[in-house]
Amino acid sequence: MAISRREMIKAGLAAGAAISIPSVLRAQAAPTAARTVRMVMENLDYFDPVGTTSAITANHGLAIYDTLFALDSKMMPQPQMVGKWGVSDDKKTYTFELRDGLAWHDGTPVTAADCVASIRRWGQVPSGGQLIGERASDISAQDDKTFIISLKEPMGLLLELLAGVGTPVLYIMREKDASLAATEQVTANIGSGPFKFNQTLTKPGVSVTYDRNEKYVPRHEPTDGFAGGKVVNVDRVIWENITDQQTAFAALQSGEVDFVLLPPADLYSAIESDTNLALQVLNKAGDVYFMRMNCLQKPFDNVKARQAMLHLIDQDAFMRTSYLPEYTRTITSFFGNQTAYTNDENTGWFKKGGDPEKAKQLLKEAGYAGEKVVILQRTDWVEAGNLAQFLAVTLRKIGVNAELAPGDRALNNDRRKNKVSVEDGGWSIFIAGEADYERGTPLSNPTLSANGEQGWWGWPKSDEYEALRARWAVVETLEERQALAREMQRIQWDIAGTVLLGSVLSPIARRKTLTGLIEMPTLTAMWNMQRVPA
Repeated sequence: MAISRREMIKAGLAAGAAISIPSVLRAQAAPTAARTVRMVMENLDYFDPVGTTSAITANHGLAIYDTLFALDSKMMPQPQMVGKWGVSDDKKTYTFELRDGLAWHDGTPVTAADCVASIRRWGQVPSGGQLIGERASDISAQDDKTFIISLKEPMGLLLELLAGVGTPVLYIMREKDASLAATEQVTANIGSGPFKFNQTLTKPGVSVTYDRNEKYVPRHEPTDGFAGGKVVNVDRVIWENITDQQTAFAALQSGEVDFVLLPPADLYSAIESDTNLALQVLNKAGDVYFMRMNCLQKPFDNVKARQAMLHLIDQDAFMRTSYLPEYTRTITSFFGNQTAYTNDENTGWFKKGGDPEKAKQLLKEAGYAGEKVVILQRTDWVEAGNLAQFLAVTLRKIGVNAELAPGDRALNNDRRKNKVSVEDGGWSIFIAGEADYERGTPLSNPTLSANGEQGWWGWPKSDEYEALRARWAVVETLEERQALAREMQRIQWDIAGTVLLGSVLSPIARRKTLTGLIEMPTLTAMWNMQRVPA
C-alpha cells in the first residue's frame, strides 16, 4: 500500500521521532550556521516594489530599502530616514531633513534628490501616491539633505500616506533607479536598508539570500512596530522556495529551516505538539480574503450579477476550505473587522450560510444566459487555490457555467490585466487577500478604489464613491472620516465590485530558537529577530 508524505509525517510525530524524508536543502547548502536564518517564503519573481502589489516583493523591499516614515505598533507614523520635519503655518508646505548616516549599499550617500525621485515614481501607482501628486504644487530638493512637499491645500493624512505599508509601499531608491518609468522594472536591488541583496548566492525560483548591511546606522529609538531602530541580529537570511507544504514542515521540524510563512492549517496541531516549534500570529487583526469580478465583461458588467455574488457566499464554508474554524471570522464591513472605520452600513445582504436562492433570482434579473465564468486559480498559493475551486463548485450549483483557469502568480497577474472577454483571453473572477489593516486605508489601498478603468483589476466605477474618497484627504477629524466610511460602504455594497469571502488569522510557524519577530500587519520584517541557543 502506498503511504502518503502526510501519513509519514503523522507517523513520525506519533513515534516522537524526527522525520526522515529526502531533504531538498542538504543538496543546496551546508547546515544552518548560528547567525543564519532560513525562512520558507513565497517565490520572489519580481523585484521592484513599485510595480506590483505582491506582498513578497514588498517584503523584499522592506529588507533592502528604507522608508521616510514608518508605522509604530499603534499604527502611527514615526520618522525613519527623516531626522527632522516641519509644516508651515498654513499646513501646505512640509519640509523634511534626512538624518545622518544614510548610505546606499554601493557606498554613495542618500540625498534629498533620491527621495524626490522615489516619491514621484511611487506617486504614479497607488491611489494615495496619485493623490499626493495631484495635490502637490512642488516636490523638490532644497539641498543634499532637505526636500519639500508643497500642497495646493492642506492634507492632514500626508504622513500616514508616506508611512503606509499597504502595497506598493513608498521605499526610497537611488535617483537613477527611481528615474525609470513606474512600468519599467528596477532590477539593481541596491537600497540603503538594513539588509543587502546577495545576487551571487541567489538562485531564482529556489532561494534568495540577504546579508546584514554592516554599515547600516539604525535610529536610536527602540524597535516599535516598523518604526524605531532596525537592529539586525543575524548575519544572513535565506528565503527558501519550498512549494510542497509537508516538505517545508519536515524541514522546519528537522531544523533545516527556522521559519515557515504559511503553514497549512491541517498541520497546526502537529506544530503545537512539537516542543521545538511554535505558531505565532504576527498580524493580530488578521487577513481578509475577497473576490474581484471583471466589471467590464459579461456577466459581471451587470450590477445585479455582482450583487448575486454578495448573497451567494457562505463565508464560514469558504474559510473551512483551508483554515480551522477557531482561526476564522465572518466580515461584513468593506473597511475590515478591526479598523477605525469598521461599520454596519448597508450590510443586509449578509446571511449566515449564504442565500443561493436570492443569488439565483438576481442572476435571472441580470439576464444571465449561461455565459462562461472564468475563475483564475492560483496553483502556487494553496489557500487561494482552494477558495477558487470551492467557488467554482458553488457557482455550478446555482447554474453558472464556471471554469477554472489554473496558473501561478505570474500567469495570474498577467491575465488579470486583460480587460477583454474570456473568449479573447480575459477573466471573470480572481481571489485576493490583504491585511485587515489595509481595508482602513482608502487613500493608499488600490483595492478600495472605484475609479473604473484607471483603477485596480476588476475596474468597478462609481463617481459618487470617488468624490467621497477625495474628501477623505481633506477632512481633519477621525469622526468625519468615520462618517465618510459609512457613506462609502453604502455605495460599495450597492455596486458590489468586491465580494468578501471571510477573515482569518494566519499564524507563521517557527522554531522556538527564533525569537524577536515583529508583530505587524501586511509585511514580515527581518530585523530584531535572532537565533538563540536551543
